[in-house]
Amino acid sequence: MWVVIVIAAGFLGQFGKMFATYLIERARRKKSLASPDGSKIPSKPEAPEAAPPGSREATEAGDKVAKKALKAAIKAKKKAG
Repeated sequence: MWVVIVIAAGFLGQFGKMFATYLIERARRKKSLASPDGSKIPSKPEAPEAAPPGSREATEAGDKVAKKALKAAIKAKKKAG
């Protein structure tokens, strides 16, 4: 008897979750189609453009990558021996 109750609860819980997810996505889609002033709102923000190669941001990004690579090499060396 308890097995049937547990299976029924799991069944209802799974479909309740799917239904809630459907309702949330539907509301997001409806909201993204138009804002109160009638303009369209993008659902995902645009990715920022990459910095030009000589800029300060590009240099800092390159420094971060080099630092991470150095740390990974030191860590691998410590693990090996």
